[in-house]
Amino acid sequence: MTTTNRNDTDWGARSLELAIDGRAVIDGSRRETGGASVSSAISPGSLRPIAELHEGTDQDVDLAVSAARQAFADRRWSGMSAAERGRILIRLADLLMENLDELALLETLDSGEPIAQTRVVDIPGSAETFRWYGELADKRFDEIPETPAGSTALVRRVPLGVVGAIVPWNYPLEIASWKLAPALAGGNSVVLKPAWETSLSALRLADLALEAGIPAGVLNVVPGRGATTGSRIARHPDVDVLAFTGSTAVAHQLLIDSGQSNMKRLVLEAGGKSANLIFADADLPAAAAKAAFGAFYNQGQICSANSRILIQREAQQEFLDLLVAAARDYEPRDPLAAEAGNGSLISQAHTDSVQGAIQRAAADGTLLSGGERLTITGSDAYLRPAIVTGLAADHELHRKEIFGPVVAVLPFDTEAEAIRLANDTDYGLAASLWTTDLSRAHRVSDRLVAGTVSVNTVDALGLTTPFGGFRQSGFGRDLSRHALDNYTDWKTTWIQHGA
Repeated sequence: MTTTNRNDTDWGARSLELAIDGRAVIDGSRRETGGASVSSAISPGSLRPIAELHEGTDQDVDLAVSAARQAFADRRWSGMSAAERGRILIRLADLLMENLDELALLETLDSGEPIAQTRVVDIPGSAETFRWYGELADKRFDEIPETPAGSTALVRRVPLGVVGAIVPWNYPLEIASWKLAPALAGGNSVVLKPAWETSLSALRLADLALEAGIPAGVLNVVPGRGATTGSRIARHPDVDVLAFTGSTAVAHQLLIDSGQSNMKRLVLEAGGKSANLIFADADLPAAAAKAAFGAFYNQGQICSANSRILIQREAQQEFLDLLVAAARDYEPRDPLAAEAGNGSLISQAHTDSVQGAIQRAAADGTLLSGGERLTITGSDAYLRPAIVTGLAADHELHRKEIFGPVVAVLPFDTEAEAIRLANDTDYGLAASLWTTDLSRAHRVSDRLVAGTVSVNTVDALGLTTPFGGFRQSGFGRDLSRHALDNYTDWKTTWIQHGA
C-alpha cells in the first residue's frame, strides 16, 4: 500500500484492502507454525476479525534461534562493515515511510490506537529510530589503552550474538524498533516475539527488513503468547541477551528464567507508576493540559504514564477545574476516523479490568469526571478519561499500575511531603515536576527516584536520551547511544610483540 497525504482518506475502506499475512518470519521466509495453531486477530476498536495469526511453538522458536545463530556464526551480518549495516538500516527506515499507510493501519486495527496517532507519531518514530541507529553504527570508537613496553592491547565493543526481544502491545512497532535498531546496528542477530495482541506490524517489518538488505536469518519474528512462545525464548540456552518491555510480574519471571537457563543477559523495562508534582507557582493551565496528556494519551496505556498527580493544596481547586476541561481532548472516538482524541483500549477484557479499578476508586473517593464505558463502531472497549480525588495515599490507584485512562489526584503542602509521596512506590521509571522556581526544579528533580524527570513537561524522551528506570521498573536503557551497550561488550586482544 502506498502512502497518501490526503486528509479525506476513508481509512475504514482502505483497511478492507489490506492483504494481511499472519505467519511467522523465520530464516528469511514466511512460515506456518509447527503446531498449526491459528487464531483470528480481532480489532479491539470494532471487534472485527482482521487476520489469521499463527502461534509459534517451541519448535518454531528453536528454528528461529538456530537461524539467528547460524547467521551470526557465518558473519553474514556481524562481519559486514558497520557503515554497510548502517546504510541498510537507513534503507529500512525509508521503506517504513514508503509503507506508512499500511503500517499505520495495521497498528490501528491491531491496537485500537487512532490512525491520527499511528500515522503521524508511531510509524515515523519507528523509522527515525532505525535511521538514527543506522547513522550511529559506524561512529563508535574502540580503545588502545596504555600497556607495558612490547605489548599492544586492542579493546573493542563486540556484538553478543543472538538477541531475544519480547515487546508489548501498547506501541508495537515503536518499542520493537527501540530493541531491534541498536541490536542490529551492533551486529547481532535477533528473534523477536511481538505481543500476541499486536503482531501484524512487526511481521510486516520483517518483510521490509529483507527488502532493505538485512540477510535471511538475521531478523526472525515469531508471534505467540508470553507463557509459551515468550517463555521458550526466555529459557532458550542459545539466546545470549533478552530485551523486554512489559509488566513487572513478567520481568520477575524472566530473572528466574535467565538464572535457570544459561544466565543470559537481561535488559528489562518493566512497570511504572509515575508521579506528576505540580507546585502552586507553576503555569497551571499548561500543567493541566500536559497532565491530561501524560495521564490519558493512548487511553493511559503507557508504562511511563503520569497516573499520579500531586498538587500543592493551595492550587488544588484551580488545577482540578483546568484538568477536567483538558480531559475532554481525550474523549474516545472511532480509531479510523482520523480525528483527535483516544481510540479503544487493547481488549474488552482489559477494559473490564480498568473499569473495575475506576469503580473501586469511585467507591472509596470522589470520581470527579469520566469513567463511563462507551460503545463505538460495535465495540465496548472504550472508556472516558477518569479523574479521582479523595483517596488515601496507599490506595491501589496510587500504588498499582492500572494501565488505563484514570488518574488519581492527591494534595500536598510542603516540598518534602511532595517528594516523599512521589517516591513512595515500588517503581522508578519516570516523574514530572512543574515549578517556575529554578532552584526548586534542580533540588526536587535530584531527589526523585526516576530514570527520567521531566521539568515543566511530561514524559519527555528522545533518541539522544536514555529511557529506563530504577527499582522494579527494571534496568538497562532503551534509546540513545547507551542502548548499544545492551547488545555489545568489551573484548580485549593483548598482543605481545617484544620483551
